[in-house]
Amino acid sequence: MGYTIYYSLEIREYKRASRFIERICEGLNLECEFREGEIIIQPPSKEVEPLVIKNGKRFVKTYKREPYTSLYLLLLLSLSAFGSVDVSDDDGFTL
Repeated sequence: MGYTIYYSLEIREYKRASRFIERICEGLNLECEFREGEIIIQPPSKEVEPLVIKNGKRFVKTYKREPYTSLYLLLLLSLSAFGSVDVSDDDGFTL
């Protein structure tokens, strides 16, 4: 069964957002990689897609695997402190 989180980001404070995400990933033991203009969060589970944090519209499949679905939602919504974020999912959640 598929499950997808859809999101649109506009990060205006990329450096601060990067430091925040790095700190959170370190605490949660998630691998994160920084490339020019994007942050990639690599979960330890191969059953979940990596979360790509980058300005624009994107989506990520988590297949409702926990705790990754909840962690991704929390990380995405936390980024609103550094810009604007719109999030929705296949279950009808919208913010």
